[in-house]
Amino acid sequence: MRVLVVEDARALAEVVAEGLRDQGMAVDLAHDGLSAAAKIDLNAYDVVVLDRDLPGLHGDTICQMITDRDGDRAMVLMLTAAGSADDRVRGLTLGADDYLAKPFHFPELVLRIQALARRRPSARGRTLRAAGLELDPITRSASRSGVPLHLSVKEFAVLEALMRAAPAFLSSEDLLEQVWDENADPFTNTVTVTIGRLRRKLGEPAVITTTPGVGYRIAPAG
Repeated sequence: MRVLVVEDARALAEVVAEGLRDQGMAVDLAHDGLSAAAKIDLNAYDVVVLDRDLPGLHGDTICQMITDRDGDRAMVLMLTAAGSADDRVRGLTLGADDYLAKPFHFPELVLRIQALARRRPSARGRTLRAAGLELDPITRSASRSGVPLHLSVKEFAVLEALMRAAPAFLSSEDLLEQVWDENADPFTNTVTVTIGRLRRKLGEPAVITTTPGVGYRIAPAG
């Protein structure tokens, strides 16, 4: 899952981003409305965590920019220090999909982001299944043929991305974008290394196939 956190309080933004990364999400940051708008135009996000009071462009403008888009847009979780009922109504009227007042409990933020990601039109059901694998993004559990898998945060995120895309291929660039973030080095071998570790943990017969020049995918059944 790829998330954009738009928050002008840099210390809070960094804490939220690191916490979400620990949950296996790829997180980008923007500290003002103008940079947020540029990143939203450039990247495909599942969820945008959007502070309402932003310099440059107000959060309300960013929210409307997202919700006015055609197609499979990002879901918007609006944050604000103003927690009155009228403030929530105004935020939701602009098209925000959810609303969370500051200060908030981080576990609640995580659950709300996960719930919004599941509500996207392109999202599949909660439990992903392919080639004898089962993965639940909410409980962060995965198994093969009923045997639990003990995966690192990045291994889990890579497997989730591949299972969501199945039977299509994902390139190394796709995985860098979905599992890491905009700061990932495009020339790094981290995807290859993570896939290698994941394959060993998944065991035999291999379920992740590689096509040179195309990418990786979960092998179709049969």
